[in-house]
Amino acid sequence: MAYPKSNLEQYRVSAVNSASPLQLVIMLYDGAMKHMAAGKRAMLQANVFEQNQSLQKAQRIIAELISCLDMQKGGDVASNLLALYSFCYNKLVESNVEDTPEGIDQASEVLANLRTSWVELDKATRQTVLERHEVA
Repeated sequence: MAYPKSNLEQYRVSAVNSASPLQLVIMLYDGAMKHMAAGKRAMLQANVFEQNQSLQKAQRIIAELISCLDMQKGGDVASNLLALYSFCYNKLVESNVEDTPEGIDQASEVLANLRTSWVELDKATRQTVLERHEVA
């Protein structure tokens, strides 16, 4: 028997379904950073199971970001993002294996900076769309 989804789960599904590609990337960054923070908290509490679970979730999100890169059309931007995502992925693996939070902090900083850039791009894109509608 299927149970109705919670209101929160329905909201999340609706948010993803109505998001633009830029907003989806931002959501992925948010998810990765949330799991990295949870992994770091678990690490500091010596909860190895939760640490591993959380950091692996962050790694899967970063792997998804990597898989979405179009290396042929993306040129230097895609190459640079690949290098940054790979750095973050490797830092998370290293931190998880060595039980050291520094790599998590480094990966979080990179993703936070990238997220800021994507948010600015999203704002600029929305503004352009609004301006086009005002002219029409």
